[in-house]
This record gives sequence, structure tokens and C-alpha cells, in this order.
Amino acid sequence: MTPHRVSRYASAFHWCHDRHSERLFRRHPDAGLLGGLRLSRSILIRHGYVITMNPRREVITDGGVYIDDGLVQAIGKSDEISGFGAEVVIDASGMIVMPGLIDTHVHLAQALIRGCADDVSLVDWLKNYVWVLQGNYTEEDGRLSAQLCMAEMIRTGTTSFVECMIHTRYGFDGIAHAVEEAGMRAALSKIVMDSTGYADSPDIMYPGMVEDAKACLKETDQMYSKWHGGGDGRIQVWYGLRSLGAVSDGLFREVVALAEEKNTRMTMHLGEVVDDVRYVRQRGYSTLTEFADAMGLLRPNMVFAHGIHFEDSEIQTLATRGCHISHCPASNLKLASGFAKIPLMLKKGVSVSLGCDGGPSNNTYDMIREMRLAALIHKPVTRDPLVVTAEQVLEMATLGGARAMGIEDRVGSLEVGKQADLILVDMRSVGLAPNTNPVSNLVYAGCGHYVDTAIVNGRILMRGRRLLTLDEEFLVARAAERSRDLLDRAGVEISPKWPVV
Repeated sequence: MTPHRVSRYASAFHWCHDRHSERLFRRHPDAGLLGGLRLSRSILIRHGYVITMNPRREVITDGGVYIDDGLVQAIGKSDEISGFGAEVVIDASGMIVMPGLIDTHVHLAQALIRGCADDVSLVDWLKNYVWVLQGNYTEEDGRLSAQLCMAEMIRTGTTSFVECMIHTRYGFDGIAHAVEEAGMRAALSKIVMDSTGYADSPDIMYPGMVEDAKACLKETDQMYSKWHGGGDGRIQVWYGLRSLGAVSDGLFREVVALAEEKNTRMTMHLGEVVDDVRYVRQRGYSTLTEFADAMGLLRPNMVFAHGIHFEDSEIQTLATRGCHISHCPASNLKLASGFAKIPLMLKKGVSVSLGCDGGPSNNTYDMIREMRLAALIHKPVTRDPLVVTAEQVLEMATLGGARAMGIEDRVGSLEVGKQADLILVDMRSVGLAPNTNPVSNLVYAGCGHYVDTAIVNGRILMRGRRLLTLDEEFLVARAAERSRDLLDRAGVEISPKWPVV
């Protein structure tokens, strides 16, 4: 191939493996034609509104992207790249072409219990619903929930995610296989814990959620050896530290050392609830960051989820140490957890990304909806309509997520030589018209249902709103069956508050 003047030919071709799951995965009839189950050798996208997210934040009208060997090989005006022949040609007229969205705080297992604990207080939410249900999961439940979650994420424009806590009972191996088959890019974090507390409440954990520290570390090591770098480099294996009160000082320090040794990353909930602050003060520390520093947690390979209850004085420390914050506005609103100091974090240079959290705390895994909330909720709190802009939240959902996952050199922007992880968003809708400012319209008026196409590593996962690597109809039907069985096993009753006749 002769390099085009706006392209740079890159690395060797890598095949995706077509692993067929006997029960929870079905081949779509169009998958072979459209490249859903194999890496398309070449894709030409043209006539789109290309939001590059490159260092200059260039936007290209009537733009296009040429993809080969899973990489962006050329990007520019449609007429500049029209000379490339491609197996698949996509007319993106009326669509935004942009980097895939990156969700940095996902509970895969909670898709199956969506809506199980609405309008209840946090402790009740955990003790009587979420932990009880998850504590009765089988590995089949875990895999099905992961697939249901990924189907929704792909449909709504998410191409990469951080799963924060995989319990042994969910079946890490099956979930990793499901990610490999679905084609997404993922960091899968194995739960690590050695106690049964939650923040300043001791011995509160549901028995089915308790794990042994040695077993956790052994399984993480095994899954790291098997899956880290798997799925053609799409899969990472991280340590998922349980919340404060469930991890001892010694285990915190051991995990930090192991993550450093393996050159992998860590994530944990921190500062989601004010109880976290009470916990560290009971331990003799004045702030969350003072405690985290003592445990060795303030480092660039750490993603803290929520981060609501940091004091103003702690924000600079987070920035200086290179920690990442996954902002979860929908979950924080629904559970009345509070408002993270995102405007100050951005001002001080903290790396901020976005997370949808889980089915019971958000009820959707739609990152476009999450962007809207992230852009809106800080305005009334600060009484400043300029405080967080549409452009800033789009950066959080793309480049911020890539930095949190440690893969900003590969994804997060559309640039020649980077992995071809991108989405097409159809803006030809009455709900988005007139489309005079596509970035603003996407954030403030959009939602995931406008996403038309999703591509990861040059592999088409959705085209024309049809999923190609997951059988949506089958998953929805199977989820209804498994959720009923789960509720019966767990002894949890979910019923409408209004009379049903």
C-alpha cells in the first residue's frame, strides 16, 4: 500500500478470534458481510462531521476516515481520502464521526438487576437489595449480565470501559470470554478484599459477597496471566479494591506493590459517601487523601470512582500525584451522595473521566446521557452557567477515559496511527434539528439512541443500529428469565408502589 499524503501506514495485521459461546452468543446473519466477527481489512467512512479530539481539537466538515489493519490510516476531507479502495464504505452524511466513548466506572453484574432498588436510602439499597442479589449470582448470571450491559454500551456509543469489581462468583473467565466475543475494549478489575465492613459500618457485608484475600489475589494473578493483553490487546486485568472498611492497610499496600510489579492499574470507590470521611478520621487521618497517601494509593495508575467528598485543599494533591477521578453524576444524584468538585478538579488539572456506574444506581449505561448531566449539574451548584462546557465533558468521555485506562496513545482521539475505535452518531432527527452546533447538540440534546455505528479495533460491532456481535433479542429474553430466577433464589421481592390491576 502506498501511504496517502494525510496518512501513515502502521503495524502488522492482527486477527480477531471468533470464539463461539454455546448459549449466550449467536452469530448475526450480517456479521460476516459487515465485519462484525472479523477484523475488517479496510473501511472508508466519508461525508461526515468528524470530531477528531486531536491536540488542536480540529473538526472536519465533509470529512472522512480510512481504516485498515484496525488502525486509522488517513483522516481528512472526503475528497482527500476518496482514492482509497475499501471492503466497506460508509456514507456518514448527516452524522458525527468521533472517537468511541469510554466509561471508566461500570458494574457489569448490575445490568441484570436494573431497577431493583429505586428510591431507597443507600444503606437499605446495599444491604437489602444490591448485595443480596449479587450475593446469589451464578457464573451464568454474571456472564449474561455482562453481555446485556455490553449490548447497551455498544448501542449507546461506548467502545471502552472499566469494570470496577468482578466477584469470583460472577465468573471472571466467562466475562473475559464475553468481552472478547463482543469486541469491546475493557479493563476488568478483580475484587480484592479481606474484611466485611463498608466505610465506618463494620460487618455489614452480605455473606454471599465476602471473599478471602489470598483467594482474591491468586485469582487476579491467574486472570492476569491468562487475559491481560488478550482479545487482540483489547483486554486489561486490574485490581478492584473494595471500598474503605473492606480492605486492611496491609492489603492496600500489597495490592499497590503487585500492581506496580505487573505494570497494571487499580480502581476503587473513594469519597462516594460521607461515611468514608468518618472512617479515615476514626483511623486518625484528617482527610481522604492523607489516608490514601499512607496506603500508597495516590499514584497515576489509580482510578478513584466518585470522589465527591474531597476537600478543596485535597484537589491539588490529586492533580500533583496524577490520580484519575471517574465522575458519576447520575449515580451521585440518584443516591443523593453529593456533588463532586469537578470544576475545581478541572481547574487544578486533575484527570477526570466519566462513569455510568450500574443498573440499580443509574439505570442506564448511556454515556451521552451521562455527558449531559455532567455538563448541567455543576452550573446551579456554582451559580455559573459557564463552569463546565459541552466540550469539556466530551473530553472527559473520550481523552479523559483513555488517560484513566492508560491507553491515551492508542485511543481517545481520531489520529493517524491510533486504533480505529470510533462511533457514528446520526444527527438527522427532529430532536436534534437544527444542527448548527453538533458538539453542543450531542451533549445537551443527544442520547445513545442516536448512535448508528460502532467500531473497535477496526471491527464493526454495530451498523445501522443493528448489533453484530451480540444477539440482542436473545439477551433480553434470557435476562427476563434469569432475573426472575435470581429474585426467587435471593428472596427479594420487587413490586410497583402503585396498585397493579
